[in-house]
Amino acid sequence: MLDLKSKLVLKILQKECKSGGYKIVEKADIISSLPTKYRMEDEALDHIITFLERSECIHIKYDDEKVYCLCILPIGNQLAENELKEKKEHKFSIIKYVLFFFLLLIGSFLGSLLAKFINF
Repeated sequence: MLDLKSKLVLKILQKECKSGGYKIVEKADIISSLPTKYRMEDEALDHIITFLERSECIHIKYDDEKVYCLCILPIGNQLAENELKEKKEHKFSIIKYVLFFFLLLIGSFLGSLLAKFINF
């Protein structure tokens, strides 16, 4: 599975290579697109790009000191889409639990109110 920085780099590359073909992307553009909290050096970016290629998420046609020519493979697109679905499902599950909590709270209140009227 991918770590957080690898996922961020994959998302940036997916935005750059929307057409599905090879695209020339500069290292500086990738690094500047990262949130400031996760910015890294060129060497760390090289390691992440190599890891993504070994994971068969991307294919690198060539790389230079300042640019990459790469494309996103179907596995990389699928990983990015699955993460989006997981986020939506997680948000939905949190809403579901909060709603369930309030329904239980209302049910217990109504049950105690009914018990109070029966014993009255």
